[in-house]
Amino acid sequence: MFRQHLIFVLSFLVTFTTLLVASRLLKARLKDAGYDVSRLILIGLEPKNTTTAPGDIMSSGAGYTQSIALALALASCAFMYFKFAPTKRKPVLDPKLWQEFILKQKIVVSPNTAIYRIALSRPDDVLGLPIGQHISISAEINGKEISYEKGNISRYVSLLKIGDKIRIRGPKGFFKYSPTLAREIGMIAGGTGITPMLQIIRAALKNPADKTRLSLIYANVNVEDILLKKELDDLVAAHSNRFSVYYVLNNPPEGWTGGVGFVSKDQIEKYLPRTADDIKLLMCGPPPMMTAMKKHLAELNYPAPRTVSKLEDQVFVF
Repeated sequence: MFRQHLIFVLSFLVTFTTLLVASRLLKARLKDAGYDVSRLILIGLEPKNTTTAPGDIMSSGAGYTQSIALALALASCAFMYFKFAPTKRKPVLDPKLWQEFILKQKIVVSPNTAIYRIALSRPDDVLGLPIGQHISISAEINGKEISYEKGNISRYVSLLKIGDKIRIRGPKGFFKYSPTLAREIGMIAGGTGITPMLQIIRAALKNPADKTRLSLIYANVNVEDILLKKELDDLVAAHSNRFSVYYVLNNPPEGWTGGVGFVSKDQIEKYLPRTADDIKLLMCGPPPMMTAMKKHLAELNYPAPRTVSKLEDQVFVF
């Protein structure tokens, strides 16, 4: 990006200098040939003052030629800027095309969870994954093409090494977050179901203009299963007026002050926003958990989620 801007500035200076020097040489040649530069420019017009001193005429002509040089330089530079200046790059992801990306980083979060980062072809490339959406991963396992939708390839991904290639397609999903989406968003997540929630939470809280309130119920089996707990707690501390988290554990440690067992109807009623036209309730987790949550929500008079959730739905299941 810096290199392209530098090339543009240098091309402007070279073009302007060249045109200015050329105009001065042309003026000198015309003068030596006995031509009046100002009369050539104003051909067909009678000069208003026939007694104008020669020095005044040449000074006027020089001003005209310099103005022309400047105008040509600006026009040339404008052309080069629109032709060669960097523009916003097209997103790399294509929802209809499988593409291979190189794994550049793997951060282990827990014994069965990790964060995988892929490398893009160019430093200024944009992945193009909207907030709240996801990707599909495909691999050839035992001679068969397996994707996220068709089978479990978690083990395949867990065995990948830095530098290996991953086949990806996307973005996928019907949810796309924006600061004006809802007055308040409630979330229920189980285990790795925190993934889309954290994506939305990060985006909302880092935007000073975003006033959306967020509340999360996050369920796990053991305390060590709580993914990215420190980051969640830090976000609560930094944005306590907008964001809250309530943890629920099946096997709580001694002294645990959060929820115990499974997420209950009472917990939803206490920690999440009540049903209204200007709120959203998002859920992501194991299918049995989602089935139980739908029953709780029905008893609390939330509208029933569709089989495939849409953005306009009050209750959205990832």
